[in-house]
Amino acid sequence: MLGRAAPFLLSVGDKVLPFASHVPFFFQRLTLQRSLNQVFAEAMQDGLFDILEQRWMRLEVKDLNLSWCLSKAPNSNRLLIQEHAPVEVTISGNWREFLLLASRQEDPDTLFFRRRLQIDGDTELGLAVKNMIDSLDSDDLPSWLWRTIESLGKEATPASS
Repeated sequence: MLGRAAPFLLSVGDKVLPFASHVPFFFQRLTLQRSLNQVFAEAMQDGLFDILEQRWMRLEVKDLNLSWCLSKAPNSNRLLIQEHAPVEVTISGNWREFLLLASRQEDPDTLFFRRRLQIDGDTELGLAVKNMIDSLDSDDLPSWLWRTIESLGKEATPASS
């Protein structure tokens, strides 16, 4: 959908996204928590994130020097973001690998098998989170968001870089 703009946006992302690590964590948390809870409201209602209730995972974007701890609030359909928490599992990789995962341009198992994304810690929880991510329905996302993610992911595939 983005057409010719996708390569430009990826190039801008490579240059601009590293500055996100300079944004105070308070603003990162505020933005992420609100966005994720809004985007995944239906998935939360369906219990998809229940595996994270009172359990913490870290999402680490290595090339951007960013990480966030995520959990599901007990007895609530809300995701929580913290800077530090007693994490049981860490999923890490570079931002383009997460884009490929989100856009479904690369199979999650392939990304993990080739160590482009890594699971450290409680492997069982990590695999459950990977399966949860894989089961998210793109139809639950706002159509403009899915089209953007999909277009950028297609441009970011290794064959096109």
